[in-house]
Amino acid sequence: MLAQTQSQPGWLDYSPAGETPDELYDSQGCVRSHWKSFYGSLETLGAAELSRRWVEAQDLIRENGVTYNVYGDPRGLNRPWQLDPIPLLIAAEEAETLERGLIQRGRLLEALMLDLYGPQQCLATGLVPRELVFANPAFLRSCHHMRVPQDRYLHLYAANIGRGSDGAFRVLGDRTQSPSGAGYALENRLVLSRLLPDAFRDCRVQRLAPFFRALRETLYAIAPHNRDNPRIVLLTPGPYNETYFEHAYLARYLGFTLVEGGDLTVRDNRVYLKVLGGLQPVDAILRRLDDDFCDPLELRPDSFLGVPGLVQAVHSGNVAVANALGTGLLETPGLLAFLPELCRRLLGEELLLPSVATWWCGDPMICNYVLDNLSDLVLKPAHAGTTLEPVFGDELTGSQRDSLIARIRARPCDFVAQERLSLSTAPALVDGRLERRHLVLRTYLAAHGDSFVMMPGGLTRFSASDAAMVVSMQRGGGSKDSWVLSQGPVSTLTLLPPGDSHVRLSRGGKDLPSRVADNLYWLGRYAERAEGLTRLLRAVLVRLTETSGLADVPELPTLLQAVTYMSLTYPGFVGDESAARLASPAAELLAVIYDADRPGSVAATLRALCRVAGTVRDRISRDMWRVVNDLAAMRHLGAHAMTAAEPAAQNGANREPTLSDALDLLDRAVLTLAAFSGLSMDSVTRGDGWRFLDLGRKLERSVHTVNLLRNTLVVAHEPEPPLLEALLEIADSSMTYRRRYQGSVQAAGVIDLLLADEGNPRSLAFQLAAVAEDIEHLPRDGDGTSRSTEQRLMLQALTSVRLADADRLAVVTAPSASAPVVNAAAVEPHENDSAQTCIPGRRLALEAVLDEIARALPAVSDAVTHTYLSHLQTSRHLSGST
Repeated sequence: MLAQTQSQPGWLDYSPAGETPDELYDSQGCVRSHWKSFYGSLETLGAAELSRRWVEAQDLIRENGVTYNVYGDPRGLNRPWQLDPIPLLIAAEEAETLERGLIQRGRLLEALMLDLYGPQQCLATGLVPRELVFANPAFLRSCHHMRVPQDRYLHLYAANIGRGSDGAFRVLGDRTQSPSGAGYALENRLVLSRLLPDAFRDCRVQRLAPFFRALRETLYAIAPHNRDNPRIVLLTPGPYNETYFEHAYLARYLGFTLVEGGDLTVRDNRVYLKVLGGLQPVDAILRRLDDDFCDPLELRPDSFLGVPGLVQAVHSGNVAVANALGTGLLETPGLLAFLPELCRRLLGEELLLPSVATWWCGDPMICNYVLDNLSDLVLKPAHAGTTLEPVFGDELTGSQRDSLIARIRARPCDFVAQERLSLSTAPALVDGRLERRHLVLRTYLAAHGDSFVMMPGGLTRFSASDAAMVVSMQRGGGSKDSWVLSQGPVSTLTLLPPGDSHVRLSRGGKDLPSRVADNLYWLGRYAERAEGLTRLLRAVLVRLTETSGLADVPELPTLLQAVTYMSLTYPGFVGDESAARLASPAAELLAVIYDADRPGSVAATLRALCRVAGTVRDRISRDMWRVVNDLAAMRHLGAHAMTAAEPAAQNGANREPTLSDALDLLDRAVLTLAAFSGLSMDSVTRGDGWRFLDLGRKLERSVHTVNLLRNTLVVAHEPEPPLLEALLEIADSSMTYRRRYQGSVQAAGVIDLLLADEGNPRSLAFQLAAVAEDIEHLPRDGDGTSRSTEQRLMLQALTSVRLADADRLAVVTAPSASAPVVNAAAVEPHENDSAQTCIPGRRLALEAVLDEIARALPAVSDAVTHTYLSHLQTSRHLSGST
């Protein structure tokens, strides 16, 4: 029988706490009725099958790039989202009770906002203490008397809910300015419905799509302009925010443009999106920024995340912001103590869903009560946004208690006390067994019409251990999917249009924000930079690991010096002290590969690639993101291996990498980067975004090819055939050369193949032609009769290469006192290139062509950046303006 714990299989052995209510078991130790179907499915599934499926689900989470950025976590921006495979089940009748209470609470909070930012009758009559408003940094004076569309302040509202020891729900806190977690709830549902499809169907779990449809319809309705087809953007703080994943996820799911503050500008009290073609008007903003960061002109002056002039644009009625600016005031913990009376006065109703018991210390009598019962209470700041951590009275030492009492007596208005709620528990899968964890449910309301609709589910978070009462993802907790069960048929609504509906054809894509174009451009550059350096290093390591000494590889010193020049990892294999490293290069090569703190290394380049990819994750495909995750894993392996301060693990688990280990890593990296390149060519629509991604790749490969030839062929080395073989290998052109030339490898043939052959995708001519084509297709002003700076530069560079004679470029000039030194490390010529030194055997004609290209490429990059990617400068024109 399912009801009794002693009859359960071992892995389902789960003992609820004595007086703490449990979601799975009732007070008699029996499985609650709405859990029985799901519990039976777990028994049928078995521990082994559930574990197997859970491993696959965790792989799906990793591959989808679902992350939560815990500050201080060594995994940084790549910390996988912590999801438990056991959902929280909510009975239909309990969900209805929650919905009624939350809708009333949403109406109450909106009525309070209308008053506090309007006539302020609640302050005049004493319903709300003035200290909780006028002394509160969350009260935005610049938003007083601001009219908002349809008088709606809360378009998306969230409440943290806990079940107390009496079994009743209580609101622990309100999230009203930019509620987070809805995107994670959606992702949790996607994973769990795939993990447990039979249980999901049999339990008749309500779908989330109707909630998000209601939210999207509300945002369309509040747009002051273009209501038939408004431009709506989701404003994010950027990729370093802890919940950036869900910003990108929600933007893609809802069909909104993901933007940062720098993507928007205000002109004539109208908000515009900066795109490559100019400016496009924005009608509504779904913000994920806190209030004070939204406008550095009128709110927080040190904010680099907001939009200067946004407050004035809202005042003018030209843009709608959801949630409305100023709603952070409703998150003030001190207001919880006054909500019951406010509900009676403003709505004429009793509060259906109570808050956790709260006492504001600004009242002298209440303050004395709090001080007398400090051990039973939790102390919190009275104002929203204050950084003071909650203080548990029973955990204080004597001196800490005295210090806190002194602070409360000095400024009682700054503190509130709350009852210490004994949160209910629910089962979580830990090491193959069910264990109880305390939990908090965050559920959501979306404004719709003149009321709200509740999400049939939400984001459930649980504590890190059974003993921990603080539920926080930042403190090691996890999350659950929340299943609201239905008593009838489940809606099959989806946000995707029905198959038989008419589709309005579109081949748009001219709305690419310049910041996104900039990041795509650099994503291409970093990907190609990593591949070029990886191929060069692989050729070096193959020669080191497959030969008995440097005498067998006369080309190795030149290749080692090229590694330093091209990666800029000085001093490396050049300079006065390079002889020892050239004689024993292993340590230096491993550092260039693994040391993530060394600029120019493979690990550092991959870190930059992953960082830039994170800023455009809503623009790249899921497969491309999986490739990025694989590259991030390689980068982390390298960083871990080269941490000198970390002691080696037992049994050699953290041993120093060898050259063979490094060669294996480089082989994997080459294949993974090739996959990235292939996906970018075959899976990305040929719009402006792809143009800038491809432009970055082709321009960087041109840089790499120029530097490779400058640092290996300008100065003739004897014997030269081994070096020429290495160059063909690095450029992946050995087979092509052998097919064309049956004899020995000669400089003229290699120069022609790698420099001037436009049929070879690894040649400089091919790259320059591709760059020129990408530039031709970029949007530009004017009638097209005159060439832009970047067009002229590319035409000149491409013409130089096309006119080059490989036989003449291969000629080696005799030693001369006027021959300049070539040690180029980058595209730009070095300052000492003009130094006069006698060096035998130089290809001066080749050097002249490469120097010309070396000057042109950075000039092309600068011109493209100035024309398209300087997204902070004044835009050239307003789209659609006269």
